[in-house]
Amino acid sequence: MLFFIFGNNKAQYIPKNNTEILKKEAKVYAEKTYQQLSEDEKIGQLFIVALYTNKGEDFINQVKTLVEKENIGGLILMQDDTRRHINLVNELQGKSKIPLMIGMDAEWGLYQRLPIAHKFPWAMTLGAIQDNTLIYEMAAKIAEDCKRMGIYWDFAPVVDVNTNPINPIIGNRSFGSNVKKVIEKGLAYSYGLQDNGVLASIKHFPGHGDTDTDSHLDLPVVNHSLHRLNKVELAPFKALMDKKIGGVMVAHLYVPSLENQKGIPASISYNIVTNLLKNKYGYQGLIITDALNMNAVAKRFSPGELDLRAFKAGNDIMLFSQDVPSGKRLIKKSLQSGEISQDRLKESVMKILEAKYLLGLQNFKPIDANNIERDLNNDTHQKLTEKLYANALTLIKDEAKALPLKSSKYYYLPLEEAYYQDFIKELQNGREVELITEDKLNILPQNTSIIVGFHKDNSTAYKPYKISAKSKAILDRVAAKHQLILVVFGSPYALRDINIKNYPTVLVAYENNELSMKATAKGLLGKTKIHGRLPVVVNQDLKEGIGIDVASIQSETECSAKPNVVIE
Repeated sequence: MLFFIFGNNKAQYIPKNNTEILKKEAKVYAEKTYQQLSEDEKIGQLFIVALYTNKGEDFINQVKTLVEKENIGGLILMQDDTRRHINLVNELQGKSKIPLMIGMDAEWGLYQRLPIAHKFPWAMTLGAIQDNTLIYEMAAKIAEDCKRMGIYWDFAPVVDVNTNPINPIIGNRSFGSNVKKVIEKGLAYSYGLQDNGVLASIKHFPGHGDTDTDSHLDLPVVNHSLHRLNKVELAPFKALMDKKIGGVMVAHLYVPSLENQKGIPASISYNIVTNLLKNKYGYQGLIITDALNMNAVAKRFSPGELDLRAFKAGNDIMLFSQDVPSGKRLIKKSLQSGEISQDRLKESVMKILEAKYLLGLQNFKPIDANNIERDLNNDTHQKLTEKLYANALTLIKDEAKALPLKSSKYYYLPLEEAYYQDFIKELQNGREVELITEDKLNILPQNTSIIVGFHKDNSTAYKPYKISAKSKAILDRVAAKHQLILVVFGSPYALRDINIKNYPTVLVAYENNELSMKATAKGLLGKTKIHGRLPVVVNQDLKEGIGIDVASIQSETECSAKPNVVIE
């Protein structure tokens, strides 16, 4: 696909196959189409609404009405059945006068909304990977899956710099706490999408990484100085905007250093969206709000008023509008009064129409639902994902040079009562491994080799990561008498509140699922190398960037360990 250069800024990202001819064609198409639209139809293009297929026929009929009568610009696909989504997208595209922009939150793939699709690793896991071409490959595969479903806008990647370990909504969704690495990985992800015909949307501007409030529930406050914001929070957005990444999503955050009116969220702030994002940064891509049903804004403003405020602030698209007719009516009234100029309306609608043309939506063909389950989750997905997990494995400590595993027999003690069976099964392909429970520890002779796995339920990116007091006590008990190898199948922040100085070997695997467990077992056995790096600052001992390299047995006659950090 050839797209996403709306301005004349020379600092721009040029996707594969981009041509000046196509860009000119897009402008001609947009201008011609714009002139054919009524004012009501133009305003309709500013709205993207949610499509749930599991909320009954009444809800679906309401969406159909918004497409046919209100001429909305697009849909965001939410949870439910894949085939029903396909059938509805086909039907609604056929009913829409202007092709619909279909989007989805697919940060770790379509699985984020569609359970039959493949789940790719979270951004935190990707943050541990040193080879960013793997992130590009993952995003390219996500783009392929998106297009298979008729989706041409992935509301990803998250480029928030996660500096707050207790952040309730970003955490695993962030590439980490290192600004430079967040930029590099965000670019790799965005390029992977856009080179393969899907629009990226960097989020959550101006930076959601140091918040302790979930904006789905209330309005977070980011209380940093302008100097700090420029250095940390804003830096990834500025860097990716300079590369002309096609979209940016504006968050519901109150940032006093950027908005002097108390309590005004960034998403409806003229100072932030227009003065900073558009004027100072010169960004000319598509600007979309975060979902307008989120309580950070929804409980402060009525739906139609919220749409009007968001558009007046400078956004091109209102996402997840709760009352499109009211929003349209208020925007139309403001146009008639001169409060909003016709030029302002044209600016946004032209950008939307150009993007649709550049994505090829004017040539939409009905999606074939045959074999959709196979196409969205197959061997190519799984092989890539296991490779990603293998490259993320991060060895924090290995004082006893325990890795790769050298003893003939190990005991395995799982903690936290989450699923672990695939890990022990894969380990047993290379070593004798016996499952043991905490009540049987006393019967083992001293200095027994015990692998302890911290298996936390992380079926979503938002699950609590902390190690329980009971598990901490068991870890200390094992470390006092035995040769302990601790493997954390979860967030590295799980290590935040424990003292690992008494634990000789600690490995972070980041996630607890079948493919991460298989990759981890192979790493322990020396079948693959271990060379990940910690993506975040965990505490004063565990700094971002630490990690110990362990070569695979296949690649080295003798495995070598090269620590780049020593924890005293």
